[in-house]
Amino acid sequence: MVPKRWAKRAVTRNAIKRQIYAVTNQAKEALPRVAMLVRLRSEFDKAMYKSAQSDALKTAIRLELVQLMSKARFETLVLGVASP
Repeated sequence: MVPKRWAKRAVTRNAIKRQIYAVTNQAKEALPRVAMLVRLRSEFDKAMYKSAQSDALKTAIRLELVQLMSKARFETLVLGVASP
């Protein structure tokens, strides 16, 4: 979920979604086979990321997603539960 309040422009929201799809597709073998909801919790400031296609935005999104996916995998393997 990428709410409008956190990413004002549709092109930015779509770029974020594409990064989510790309990261989850790369990690699909390592992730548990469960339904996941990825929810944006902080704003991607358009002053900081001028373009939705900027490498800085893509890198920031990927880093956060990789951390989330690692946490989800760890909690599933060790604790036997899915991340909230």
